[in-house]
Amino acid sequence: GSIMKPFAVAMGLDRGKVTPNTMISTNGGKMTIGTATIGDSHAHGTLSVNQIIEKSSNIGTAKIALMFPPQEMWEMLSSVGFGQQPQFGFPGATPGRLRPYKSWVPVEQATMSYGHGVSVSLFQIARAYMIFARNGDMIPLTFMKRDETPEGQQIISPKTAEQMRHMLELVVGPGGTAKLAHVPGYRVGGKTGTAYKIEHGRYVRKYVGSFVGLAPISDPKVIIAVMIDEPVAGHFGGTVAAPVFSKLAAEIMRAMNIPPDA
Repeated sequence: GSIMKPFAVAMGLDRGKVTPNTMISTNGGKMTIGTATIGDSHAHGTLSVNQIIEKSSNIGTAKIALMFPPQEMWEMLSSVGFGQQPQFGFPGATPGRLRPYKSWVPVEQATMSYGHGVSVSLFQIARAYMIFARNGDMIPLTFMKRDETPEGQQIISPKTAEQMRHMLELVVGPGGTAKLAHVPGYRVGGKTGTAYKIEHGRYVRKYVGSFVGLAPISDPKVIIAVMIDEPVAGHFGGTVAAPVFSKLAAEIMRAMNIPPDA
């Protein structure tokens, strides 16, 4: 679902195709690509790139993704670990599914930018958000204690990572989709996601509600990824997963003695 949107937007920023203030028309909530029509959950007019993340616009994200050839978007998603076997020495880790770019058609590229037509694990998502929590780089993960910090691989520029942290903080603000992720005393940020589940190779009307967040956003120490499988009290990530993040982040900030930054 929409927890994938920051990667397409970050690619647009990092490659100079857009800035946080670039205005993009969301076509009143509907866009036809070939014979298929995609839509937003709420109709918006023209949004800035900041607002595309804040309001979680499928169309705005898809328009940014379609500025790139499929290979470039595939390389971006692969570079953060999607479709790759996790290398942290723990059994049962799966690579997920990111199909070869040569088979993509435009509508598939559009829907992948907002998290449909691609399969990733919650662990992969948490690791991928490292590029926003750090200065655009990723380090290998492990369950074993290390004596030295491993060398990072630069994925996006430090400037892009800073711009994305600002957008992720807007998501938790008054105009965003995750007001319930707010943590008293701390600045936090993140992204909501709501996705249909697949059964027997087809999407069905069962949901996964997600939220991935960073805390504190001024100097991130933790990434928390929450997924609610088939929620019963609503199904939007901002309703069912964001409150879990809020409670976890509050406890972790206290346990780690991280001073309030709000």
